Amino acid sequence: MNSGLYGTFPEKIFLVPTLQSIDLSGNPQLQGSLPEFPKGGSFQSLVLNGANFSGQLLPNSIGNLKLLSNVDVSTCNFIGSIPRSMEDLTQLVYLDLSRNQVNGSIPSFSMAKHLTIINLSYNQLTGQINSSHWENLTNLVNLDLRHNLLDGTIPPSVFSLPLLQKLQLSENHFSGQLPEFGNISTLYNLELSSNSLEGPIPVSIFNLRELRILSLSSNNFTGSFLLNDIQQLKNLSSLDLSCNSLSINYNHTNSSHSSFPKITTLKLASGNLRRFPGFLRNQSTLSTLDLSDNQIHGEIPNWIWRISNLVQLNLSCNSLVTLQGPFLNLTSTLSMLDLHSNQLQGQIPMLPQLATYLDYSRNNFSSSIPVNIGDFLMYTMFFSFSRNKLNGSIPESMCNKPYLQVLDLSNNSLSGPIPQCLTAMSWTLAVLNLRGNKLSGTLPDNFPQPCSLQTLDLNGNVISGQFPKSLANCTMLEVLNLGNNQITDVFPCLLKSISSLRVLVLRCNKLYDRIECLKTNSSWTKLQIIDIARNNFIGEIPGSFLKTWQAMMADEDGAMSRINHLRFQVLEFEQVYYQDAITVTSKGLQMELVKILTVFTLIDISCNKFSGSIPEDMGELKSLYGLNLSSNALTGSIPSSLGNLRQLESLDLSDNRLSGTIPSEFSKLNFLSFLDLSNNQLVGKIPTGTQIQSFSADSFAGNKGLYGPPLSSLGNVDDGSARLSPTLEGKHSNSAHGIEWDLIGAEVGFIVGFGIATGSLEFCKRWSKWYYKTMYKMLGKIFPQLEERFGPHRRHVHIHQSWTG
Repeated sequence: MNSGLYGTFPEKIFLVPTLQSIDLSGNPQLQGSLPEFPKGGSFQSLVLNGANFSGQLLPNSIGNLKLLSNVDVSTCNFIGSIPRSMEDLTQLVYLDLSRNQVNGSIPSFSMAKHLTIINLSYNQLTGQINSSHWENLTNLVNLDLRHNLLDGTIPPSVFSLPLLQKLQLSENHFSGQLPEFGNISTLYNLELSSNSLEGPIPVSIFNLRELRILSLSSNNFTGSFLLNDIQQLKNLSSLDLSCNSLSINYNHTNSSHSSFPKITTLKLASGNLRRFPGFLRNQSTLSTLDLSDNQIHGEIPNWIWRISNLVQLNLSCNSLVTLQGPFLNLTSTLSMLDLHSNQLQGQIPMLPQLATYLDYSRNNFSSSIPVNIGDFLMYTMFFSFSRNKLNGSIPESMCNKPYLQVLDLSNNSLSGPIPQCLTAMSWTLAVLNLRGNKLSGTLPDNFPQPCSLQTLDLNGNVISGQFPKSLANCTMLEVLNLGNNQITDVFPCLLKSISSLRVLVLRCNKLYDRIECLKTNSSWTKLQIIDIARNNFIGEIPGSFLKTWQAMMADEDGAMSRINHLRFQVLEFEQVYYQDAITVTSKGLQMELVKILTVFTLIDISCNKFSGSIPEDMGELKSLYGLNLSSNALTGSIPSSLGNLRQLESLDLSDNRLSGTIPSEFSKLNFLSFLDLSNNQLVGKIPTGTQIQSFSADSFAGNKGLYGPPLSSLGNVDDGSARLSPTLEGKHSNSAHGIEWDLIGAEVGFIVGFGIATGSLEFCKRWSKWYYKTMYKMLGKIFPQLEERFGPHRRHVHIHQSWTG
């Protein structure tokens, strides 16, 4: 074990008839596979943990090794199902198949009466766990089935095993109610989180007097849970009841604080709590406290800062208004502090000096940023004060902090220039989000080499001047959003070399001239959103540069393989992410995407002065969702290749000089829910197809040569009466073209939902399950192919602050 072996391990060694034990664990560079085992072997112990073995998990001939007692092939690369022949291994004591790609159902181990440990976690096992499989395993100490796809109810026999110490069934699809707990006097670890369990929590759970860890989060448990009752569990150290439908209560008058167990982890998110439980005052060992997404209002008591060992504190998504002072004795151990989405107001409070994660976003803080704020960010990696009412300038003391990776001061009223030291520190900074402020001046030209920026968002400020040449140093950049400013420059050809770019937004600036530099040597293979609308670009659309946009060309299988969303993982925190967001214009409406799915693709070059024809190469972008070329000076016919864009849902070619007929291939665009071809010079009959005919006449208005449904059979008589009021874009009435009112309602609901989500749902857990189910239903209506192509089994979306889970 751990002997530094590499190469391929000879299979013949496994077949030595006198061999009783083999241990190859801890050799990740050692490859190999298991042979067929003959009858009569002497094998008793097979340990391959952490070796790079692959292929079929275990051969069916494993049942020939009648003396086998110890099997540990965890953390290899095995695939396949567990062979039924393992049911014949009556001498098994230890079985660990965890962290492979094991599928199929779990066989019965009821004949192996000496089994003490079964670990099948982190696989892809399916089916139910039958009651008869466990009744005879009276020596079982540890049963770990976490992170699989198991379903059905949990049989009562599992809860009656007399020597069981650890029962870990979290992250599955178990349903139904929990049975009453038997007399398991030894059970100290019970993990059932992230299933679909329902009903009340059995009162008999308090009979498990040795219980130390109890995790029931992210289920559908109902009823009430009185925190006072945990006084019966004298050994309890970790309790997680978050994200259920429970009403968690605490009786302040009928309890002795000193009689509570010494808890280290307490997570009560989404528990309808209205007050801080008083027994927390005496919890000197408490290190993690999550009271997020409750109904706690009023003041944060100052005693909470004096819990001496507190490391993680999450009070987000409540109705807290003030922080009770003084703050002189803030715990020096506090590492993660999350107060986002409350109603906290007034001055920015004193910050814990050793904190690595600070989130004060979505509150009502209205002061300026203290000049010496940098003195409290010495070890901070994540710092967010977005969506407050901060004013004044960004102090330079915020710069040059060696660990800062995410800085988000977006959506405030900050003014003045961007400090030059702030862009200079992007050798460590991965996310700089200053959007939605009143920042002015030019963008500093001192991005270092190397530059670690992955997201730079300055949208919605008053930034002017030219693009800094040093921005080309940021070769890891994925999201660049400089829209809605006053930048006066030509197209930033320096961006051509940034092959990692996924989102480019330059809309509503004063950019001008041609974009011909993109004709050659551009390799934006990952680009999925480009929005350069409302500028003064001229010349032709260079078709050759479209051929490198592979993210927009993927077929259905390719898109499925890369479905995800853009985010940045904060170092050292396994499940803490900064979530990229963007506002896009699609189907004539603005939508804020709080999660940018990697399958969402969009091109918007509208409201410029592009001329010439639409490139045929545009038809190769087969995974494109939205295409807006409106309000330019494009001429020629509409390429029939656009009929290849089978995923297209929004197409706007209005207000150009396009001529000829509408390609018959448009009748194949089955997902199209928004179409605007108005105000061109199109002629001929509108192609027949159920989707095309579903759009209103407004979608074709202003083309006097067009005829056929939905226009009058006598031709297109455009008297201007069909035109509606301006849309959100201030353009013509795109929002009315080809959209039914129930779809408009769905989209408005989608936008409002996203707005609410960014205020209280994006990070709040009580509504997370409901919200994302509802969101995907709406997405399924707005973007139907998401529903058809990916379905409910691919809908898991990580929540920004999943450290609480």
